[in-house]
Amino acid sequence: MALNKSDYYYDLPKHLIAQHPAPERDGSRLMGLNRQTGEVKHRMFKEITGLLRPGDCIVINDSKVIPARLMGKNAESTSDASIEMLLHERIADGRWSVMVKPGKKARVGDTLIFGEGRLTASVEEIIEDGLRIVSLTHDGPFEPLLEEIGEMPLPHYIEEKGDNARYQTVYATHDGSVAAPTAGLHFTQELLTEIENAGVSIARITLHVGIGTFRPVKEDDITKHHMHSEYCRIEPETAALLNETKQKGGRIIAIGTTSCRTLESRVDDNGQILPGSGKTDIFIYPGYTFRAIDGLLTNFHLPESTLIMLVSAFAGRENVLTAYEEAVRQEYRFFSYGDAMLIV
Repeated sequence: MALNKSDYYYDLPKHLIAQHPAPERDGSRLMGLNRQTGEVKHRMFKEITGLLRPGDCIVINDSKVIPARLMGKNAESTSDASIEMLLHERIADGRWSVMVKPGKKARVGDTLIFGEGRLTASVEEIIEDGLRIVSLTHDGPFEPLLEEIGEMPLPHYIEEKGDNARYQTVYATHDGSVAAPTAGLHFTQELLTEIENAGVSIARITLHVGIGTFRPVKEDDITKHHMHSEYCRIEPETAALLNETKQKGGRIIAIGTTSCRTLESRVDDNGQILPGSGKTDIFIYPGYTFRAIDGLLTNFHLPESTLIMLVSAFAGRENVLTAYEEAVRQEYRFFSYGDAMLIV
């Protein structure tokens, strides 16, 4: 079994890394991959309805990306050097875990200033992986202020600032993510209505994407990689819909790796989806037995990332890497703003 990080490397020309989304959300390309045979077919994303069956259920992650990236300075510093703070997780009212760069400029007891003093962060504690616990003080309501002074924390490989609305799904509802569930970026409201009219159910779950999505796998032995925990939730009516779909012979198709991880975190040994909420640090790699999903829609992921490992667990490493080689030859667009792959 392929458990070395290097087993998930592929060569990607830089010009195929999408720097901006397609002009229209559903105007991306869609590669179909048969996980049993490895067969690949090429389509446009707007044709996805024809690949679904009446009685299927697609599962979307309705988490909303917050403008979690803040640029400011350290009040204790005598220089004008800037400091970056990325909100990670709300612990309680006014208290967050955050990532700060450079970390050496955020010591316990320091005060960080953002938005010309309209938001301050007092560093209380340094925890695992260099994260800080901070206490926030701000003028007026927090969310509107964050919208004003914060930035979308785009992945490092996107070098151009774009329209924040396009780094948000059309169904984003619950604030909490620091990165978009990017497989969902391809859907329009009109396409979702078309899918429902074709007899396909749409189920909503929530997983707030954390900063772990930006962290590379550093261990050569991937089984030693530690995943950050993320909050996820499945409502009772959603679990009932998913279980009914399975009972009637329909397929559960996860829209994105976040939906997949949520479902696989909330399923019992009999394949029953369980309602509830909590933290998940599930790391899915080859050898994992899927109990919840029958299909996966996903974008094309970074080499040696936990996400390509998850996709390889579902579709087979050889099938996935061969499909990626074909995507490179056909000049698909890769990563967050890129094209999509439907695996069934």
